[in-house]
Amino acid sequence: MDPAWLAAAVFLLLWQCVESTRAVKEWTYAGVVGQSEWSEVFPDCGGSGQSPIDVDTSRTQYDSSLTPIKPLGYGQYGREPFTLSNNGHTVEMPLPSWMGVTGLPWQFSAVQLHLHWGNGVGVATGSEHTIDGSSASAELHVVHYNSELYANMSEAKTQANGLAVLGVLIEAGGETNQAYTNILNYLGRIRHAGQKVAIPGFDVQTLLPRDLNRYFRYNGSLTTPPCYQSVLWTVFAEKVRISHSQLLKLETVLYSTKSGESQPTLLQDNYRATQPLNHRTVLSSFIPVSVKIYTDGEISAIVIGSLCGCIGLATITWFAVKTIRSTSSWDVLPSVRPPPQPRTKDVAKDLKQDMALRTTSDPEKKEEAIPPPEP
Repeated sequence: MDPAWLAAAVFLLLWQCVESTRAVKEWTYAGVVGQSEWSEVFPDCGGSGQSPIDVDTSRTQYDSSLTPIKPLGYGQYGREPFTLSNNGHTVEMPLPSWMGVTGLPWQFSAVQLHLHWGNGVGVATGSEHTIDGSSASAELHVVHYNSELYANMSEAKTQANGLAVLGVLIEAGGETNQAYTNILNYLGRIRHAGQKVAIPGFDVQTLLPRDLNRYFRYNGSLTTPPCYQSVLWTVFAEKVRISHSQLLKLETVLYSTKSGESQPTLLQDNYRATQPLNHRTVLSSFIPVSVKIYTDGEISAIVIGSLCGCIGLATITWFAVKTIRSTSSWDVLPSVRPPPQPRTKDVAKDLKQDMALRTTSDPEKKEEAIPPPEP
């Protein structure tokens, strides 16, 4: 056999193996290798400890040993710029290794942060985690690896307790969130998959909620393939707010396809559906109080209904008072009016004697007017 031909055949075989492996590793949120198919290509995605989950606050377990989360070095960006990239699945920003977090069982060093969101129709369905069945508009994840036990992210991501992710639920409404402008204002420069841009450094902690004491804790997984079940999750109870225009920018600017493709596809709905909790326990650093969260429409209906009820009650009361004032009690209840009582003979006699006493000034005549007592 010709050695040159043999070398060419081996090269072709290796190239086919690489291409087939690359094809297998490609995945999407919907489509041929969508969420429902992940477990067939990535076995861990079908495990019993997957993320995200719905946090049912009535079933969480309060743990007084859970300490407040404390970011380390989040504000020490110096003059070094950050790099923002579109990887076709999300917008991602690597973080320097000197950033980390305490308040966890081990020391964790920062790796990167990224976002998940919906499809721009104004419905709050972009978050991965839900609380009591309610979604938020988007979700921020800050990823860390266990630097106390493992050398790097690659080693830690496949090990139990190898990763720690902070989950921040984001809702739309109110004023522009200046912290998130540090990311959202540069999305137009990374519209297509594979594009990167350098952005000015900023305090990463400003992306987190103010209250870092109240959170939920559970063991789960990465929410994207390969779905390794190595994540210690911390989902904050307090949400962060961005403006509607900021959310719209996040949902409509980026593409999941590369520049120049004939059919560009918007990068939307890049969140995984909630997974079964199975036998896991969700811990809480506080005692949750379940509160019904009403939509704007429900609140409007309640307010209008209450106003109509008050007006109706006031109208009925006014008519009732008016009717009572214009009608005497005897007209209303003629059957209970007491009939006039005729005077008896003795009563008439007594009255006559009483009048005689009142009209005379002579004491003797008064005595004469008083009849002697009957025997």
